[in-house]
Amino acid sequence: MIAMSAAQLARAVNGELAGVPDPESVTVTSVTTDSREVTDGALFVAKPGETTDGHRFVPAAADSGAVLHLTERVVTDDAGAPYPCVVVADVVLAMGALASHVLEQLRAAHPVTVVAVTGSVGKTTTKDLLHGIFAAQGPTVAPRNSYNGEVGVPLTVFTATEDTEYFVIEMGATHIGNIRYLCDTVRPDVGAVLCVGSAHAGEFGGVENIARAKGEMVEGLSAHGTAVLNDDDARVRAMRERTDARIISFGQGSDAHDPAHEDPRVWAEDVTVGTDGCPAFTLHFPDGSAHPVHSQLIGAHHVTNLLAAAAVAFGAGVPAAEIAAGLTGRGPRSRWRMERTERPDGVTVINDAYNANPQSMRAALQTLAQLGRGDEEHPARRTIAVLGGMFELGDESITAHADLGQLLVRLNVSHVVAVGEVARPVYTAATLEGSWGEEAAWVPDTEHAEQYLSDTLRPGDIVLFKASNAAGLQHLGDRVAQATTDTNHQEG
Repeated sequence: MIAMSAAQLARAVNGELAGVPDPESVTVTSVTTDSREVTDGALFVAKPGETTDGHRFVPAAADSGAVLHLTERVVTDDAGAPYPCVVVADVVLAMGALASHVLEQLRAAHPVTVVAVTGSVGKTTTKDLLHGIFAAQGPTVAPRNSYNGEVGVPLTVFTATEDTEYFVIEMGATHIGNIRYLCDTVRPDVGAVLCVGSAHAGEFGGVENIARAKGEMVEGLSAHGTAVLNDDDARVRAMRERTDARIISFGQGSDAHDPAHEDPRVWAEDVTVGTDGCPAFTLHFPDGSAHPVHSQLIGAHHVTNLLAAAAVAFGAGVPAAEIAAGLTGRGPRSRWRMERTERPDGVTVINDAYNANPQSMRAALQTLAQLGRGDEEHPARRTIAVLGGMFELGDESITAHADLGQLLVRLNVSHVVAVGEVARPVYTAATLEGSWGEEAAWVPDTEHAEQYLSDTLRPGDIVLFKASNAAGLQHLGDRVAQATTDTNHQEG
């Protein structure tokens, strides 16, 4: 973080200092909301939570080296003396104000480019791709994990140093107004909307409200900014009417879906997917140049994410050839996103269980099926889908899971293991659709799933783990990926 005195920090968040005799002599060099991550010079944010209250951890944070605390009330030690703190009405809003201040300071010092990405699917992968592209241009900050909300975005900004030139910001939303707030906080120069899907449909009250929320991204851009829109998504395409910013579109093929709006376009031609599941294509830019790209991401659906990253980087002024070079050969940076492990016994584990919604589930299952088909040089392989529940789908949950069961049969996936009560309709629908017997199983939890796989997997199998984060399948995938041949059932 940019070093800041307690006095500067208090002014930035409009807070009251307590327990700080000399505010100019206290210097903050990092920020965290987790007392376990405190280091010397940290500002500890005592954020109230659903299950606990960060104010309880102020003493532990102080013992670990926190020199200042952002709180909503004064916290005292056993002797009644206040811990050094900045008291505000709402620590989360104060984090946003502090993030805005940090960016203002940096922008005043030297050119800074802030790019932001939102969408129902693909945010993290696109963010990771952009991090790689911009890091080759200059000092770059990007989120850890999926830090994409009103707490995560400021924490990302706080990792900046005095020489940071690029910020890659991932923006998520669970309610209308979330993205507008984040845009007001960081003021993106380039804002991208990847797609509008049904993730969080239950919370939003329908897909149209999701589109309304995601579109806050382009509304938050100034007339001097650049909006990057997925031309292959009708709801995203319509967002052009909600912004005065310059528009760059991206999509598959050279022709715009709406001939009346021929925006500068980033597009893919001659898309192929190898036996490794990785896409390759010719990448076209608005400047007329074309460049080959061969990604190490697994799945044809990643072409959309690659195009999005290319369009954002182009909108930010990165030369086309350098964008293509930055995309070529780049695999996943974040964990549990189509993460591939080749076990010594010949089992391939694909762990894509960080998050799930109907769109990403379909893409993952299509990729699994494609990987199993083989070709003239590679034999077909058995495919096993281990699927947990998709959460936050509201009234559409049962139907959405049942649709996956039908899709599994139509894709000719060899086996399905549905894990947990939410995922039970996957098993039921697959059984009804394909009259499956032993090819389909339902288990109540990850422990039973692990035992089932130990008895079932054999050399040459490809096993996919896919679920919402709360289902915990990402950790099961890790354990299965690390299992030895001796612990697995062998046939033949």
